[in-house]
Amino acid sequence: MKHFLQFKDFTREEFEYLFERTAHIKAMFKAYTIYHPLKDRMMAMVFEKQSTRTRVSFEAGIHQLGGSSINLTTGETQLGRGEPIEDVARVISRMVDLVMIRTFDQSIIERFAAFSRVPVINGLTNQYHPCQILADIFTYIEHHGSITGRTVAWVGDGNNMCSTWLQAAAIFGFQLHVASPEGYDINTGLIAPEELPHLTTFADPMEAVRGADLVTTDVWTSMGFESETDERKRDFVDFRVDPEMMAVARQNALFMHCLPAHRGEEVSAEVLEGPQSVVWDEAENRLHTQKALMEYLILGRVAYH
Repeated sequence: MKHFLQFKDFTREEFEYLFERTAHIKAMFKAYTIYHPLKDRMMAMVFEKQSTRTRVSFEAGIHQLGGSSINLTTGETQLGRGEPIEDVARVISRMVDLVMIRTFDQSIIERFAAFSRVPVINGLTNQYHPCQILADIFTYIEHHGSITGRTVAWVGDGNNMCSTWLQAAAIFGFQLHVASPEGYDINTGLIAPEELPHLTTFADPMEAVRGADLVTTDVWTSMGFESETDERKRDFVDFRVDPEMMAVARQNALFMHCLPAHRGEEVSAEVLEGPQSVVWDEAENRLHTQKALMEYLILGRVAYH
């Protein structure tokens, strides 16, 4: 049994298999081909943090694979009343085939997985967002082929997305350029020694983006930091991805954003809606990559259908 709690839980070879399956599953979806390998399988989705894309992509995905889902929030479970996570894991995992959790600290999902009898997927924590990077890399491959040897520029808060991009850089062999305002740097406590050679930090976002194959960003104020909104708007004012910034990247560079986006803050409307933006493909690919992930965690490697 495997879990997907952070990106480095899988090997490059496993990711390459997942991307092959994603392409195949997506092609079947586009051809309206019914594919129900998870018939009668059940997934529990536990949301301690609100979600749009994560909930829709997982709920639609398990349904399209023939399974069903149960949506739980903290207020609807005994977690909200202080029941130990370990006890909740023991019970829920006896009733379902898969659990997806979107929560706060990584330790919560780690503790849950330690006592779960079924695979657990990280739908987002404060430290990592592996399902989003899974979709992002697949999207890059769809448009430009292998990401190995490329340069990804991250502009903005050194948050869970940034830390996950660095894990991916070490696995796939690309370089990550990170430009963050002072005080919002990537969490060095999460960086493994093998990841350091793949990371370069910049004070100037223009220098981070220069020559990049992919430029990506996130909101200035992540969920849970709303009280800092005004301060962050001041601190991040020079970290907006705009046409001038994209102009110093490679001519065919892609722009990505995990959404929701605030036009005029972390990205200009011209970039978000422009020809280099693949954010809508990226959002759709959450559905297809997660279908491949769920299939793999429940069934292992399968013959092509």
